[in-house]
Amino acid sequence: MTIRFRIAAFAAAAATGALLLTACSTTDTTPARGEAGATGDADPGTGHLHGLGVDPDDGTLYAAGHLGVFRLTPAGAVRIADRYQDTMGFTVTGPRTFLASGHPSPTDPAASSPHLGLIRSTDAGQAWTTVSAAGEADFHSLQQAGPILYGVDSQTSQVWASKDAGATWERRAKIPAGDLAAHAGTPREVWATSRDGLLHSTDGGATFQPVPDAPALAAVEQPTPGQLIALTAGGKVLSGGDGTSWIERGRLPGGVQGTVLTAAGPHHLLAADSNDAVHESKDGGRTWTTVYPGGHTNAGH
Repeated sequence: MTIRFRIAAFAAAAATGALLLTACSTTDTTPARGEAGATGDADPGTGHLHGLGVDPDDGTLYAAGHLGVFRLTPAGAVRIADRYQDTMGFTVTGPRTFLASGHPSPTDPAASSPHLGLIRSTDAGQAWTTVSAAGEADFHSLQQAGPILYGVDSQTSQVWASKDAGATWERRAKIPAGDLAAHAGTPREVWATSRDGLLHSTDGGATFQPVPDAPALAAVEQPTPGQLIALTAGGKVLSGGDGTSWIERGRLPGGVQGTVLTAAGPHHLLAADSNDAVHESKDGGRTWTTVYPGGHTNAGH
């Protein structure tokens, strides 16, 4: 699952209308869409999007951002279960099964730590349970690759790997990673976008090597072994094999900045842009349809 490297401060509206800001990084202070003037009467919107996914149970599209997890519908983004957790990491791992990380809602009276660790939902986001690392890890990228779950902990810039669905973890390489990509067919091969360019591991994230001549990428996915799909900050969609040579497959609508990329299948892609709009491609990135224009959020369950 793809999460952009540029991390924004998140905000949520408290019941009294006050705003509580929790900074994930100092590199971006852009307010979440819709939060200005938000009160208990108006939904503040998704906030900046950090994750996308497709539920294989029914094909529903989901988006996760600073202000919750949302079901995308023709009428807009529907908030799930009235939750406002700051979802920094998000991935769909099976029918109605999601993994996430980030920070609790500032209005959650049960929150005891600013870091959620790894949490799981088995009912499409209605309820979440803590799996591990509560109070310790803030995963800004989560990637399931067959028997191995990978995460990048923003607190330590370290790749974590789990062979038991996130119950226990091994700490592996420290890299300035923003996004991870891996595939079940080659679970020990991991790709990472970073400030230093594209990085590649063949030992399960224990070590990474820079990929020569790779373009600057906002996000990368591995839909099948030997195939990479990437998104540049400028909105170009690229494909390649070993990361050293790429061809342009298409562009996001409007030519805006690309931020998030998710491969739901070899040809089924989702992407988000800097306006928090969500686009869908069913031909491997050649053409795109905007499925959520950003800014239109409906309260819902």
